[in-house]
Amino acid sequence: MSDGCCGTTTALELEQMVNGPDAGTLPVVVIGAGPVGLAAAAHLAERGIDFLVLESGEQAAASVARWGHVRVFSPWKYDIDAAARRLLEAAGWDAPDPEWLPTGAELIDGYLAPLAALFGERVRLSAKVAAISRLGYDRVRTTGRADVPFLIRLAGGEELHARAVIDASGTYETPNVLGASGLPAHGEKDAHDLVDHALPDVLGTDRERYEGRHVLVVGAGHSAATTLLALADLSADTRITWAIRAGGAARAYGGGDADALPARGALGTRLRAHVESGRIHLLTGFYVHRVENGTVISRDPSGHEQSVTADRIISATGYRPDHSIASELRLDLDPILGSTRALAPLIDPNQHSCGTVPAHGVDELTHPEPGYYAVGVKSYGRAPTFLMATGYEQVRSVVAALAGDWEAARQVRLDLPETGVCSSNLAEAQESRVGLATGISGGLLAAPLPLATVSASGDGGCCG
Repeated sequence: MSDGCCGTTTALELEQMVNGPDAGTLPVVVIGAGPVGLAAAAHLAERGIDFLVLESGEQAAASVARWGHVRVFSPWKYDIDAAARRLLEAAGWDAPDPEWLPTGAELIDGYLAPLAALFGERVRLSAKVAAISRLGYDRVRTTGRADVPFLIRLAGGEELHARAVIDASGTYETPNVLGASGLPAHGEKDAHDLVDHALPDVLGTDRERYEGRHVLVVGAGHSAATTLLALADLSADTRITWAIRAGGAARAYGGGDADALPARGALGTRLRAHVESGRIHLLTGFYVHRVENGTVISRDPSGHEQSVTADRIISATGYRPDHSIASELRLDLDPILGSTRALAPLIDPNQHSCGTVPAHGVDELTHPEPGYYAVGVKSYGRAPTFLMATGYEQVRSVVAALAGDWEAARQVRLDLPETGVCSSNLAEAQESRVGLATGISGGLLAAPLPLATVSASGDGGCCG
């Protein structure tokens, strides 16, 4: 029995394949216990499919906990997956106020932690996935490939088997670099003790790191805007510089009073006011090229240089997916975005904003490796148009397909207005109680916003 021109399946290998683990009786492994990973678990539970959730952190939604001080733009009624809600309500859970805008910490305490608790030992913490392959098969071998289990190797060396893999590991652990060309800036690695990544707790645990210092924020997304507003609330001797590649900040300011999400509109309005008053110094056309002893040097495409020296640097340049754990699987990735090829035209930030991305599911998420699905923000690659509601619909479709219910799997629906999920005028009322309700962009993002490429004209989608 042969497999390609050079590989031969031995009698021992054949016996192992016949008598070894039966992929059909194994659990589905979900990687990541964030909002989308736990939603996948809820749909699997409802379908009666055995599953195991592997979370690299020490708690469910560990990445969300890192931006727990940040308030999202959408109220609770849009933040909870339908299957998760059904399971929680059956267990006696009291749903949060549907009109309240939760922080990341409230999202965990009021929803994600209770949901993870329902699944008990099916959610394994401190279980970091190091690699995924097929049992006895590297990426080259074909014959019988779909009939053998997935092999999941954990960082500690333990190996698990699965019938399918739903990868909801996100992108939070792989932030983009400071360098404007997608490569690390010269000296960036050596300056790691000066550089912090997006959404530090400026007004809380990280206050001493920034107050009374000169802080440079690099990036044009809502994560950068949120950080800038927090810095502006520090003492007057805290100097703030904001560096963006665009020729102007109109895109970062957003729709103001016309924004469908009042909290998001308030973010842009207040940011503009701080820039116009001089509280925040804006540098445009800034392309980070080198970092030298706290001095950040920009070199634009024409070769013109400018520089700024700061005590602390906050890199709010977004995130990118890490597909290295699946390097022995057969992935068909779009060469630009890093999503599946079928999904790329639907989420292209050059054509779409958060609210114009059409509904999609298992068909658009399928790779040549049967049974492996990247979902959630990781499925979008570098596109910043992801909504948590979209991730919930993704996993509903994928789980229906794993259950053999292809009719349900292909009935994908997602009804979003063009500017995101429209909330009420709650923002102003809530701000009077808890402060500015700003933070994660796009209304339903499962992770802090990735930065889209900023054009000179400042054009972009709602989520950039």
